[in-house]
Amino acid sequence: MQKILIIVHAPPYGSERCLSALRLATALAGNEEARPEVRLFLMSDASVLGLPNQVDGTGNGLQAMVEQLVELAVSIKLCRTCALARGLAALPLIPGVSIGTLPELAEWTLAADKVITF
Repeated sequence: MQKILIIVHAPPYGSERCLSALRLATALAGNEEARPEVRLFLMSDASVLGLPNQVDGTGNGLQAMVEQLVELAVSIKLCRTCALARGLAALPLIPGVSIGTLPELAEWTLAADKVITF
């Protein structure tokens, strides 16, 4: 089984990079033939994606996309340092999303066959 790590730095607003990352993660995780293991690590301004009720600039529900990824068994973590810096660490997260650490990201990176960044 191929292991794919997607690291997202881009904010959910102002560009479509974050949306593109979620769309790619969904397409990869939903690929029945290849069945890759997909992991998503949200850093910097992308860490707000772990919060409920986030909407992109077109009015599409980013939360629904994150929830779909959780249903597809994608592991999703928010950078702890980034979450603390933005006051997000104590807020409720979308079920299935958790706070992660840089050592966890390092482990995920070493275990991945491919690393994609947005």
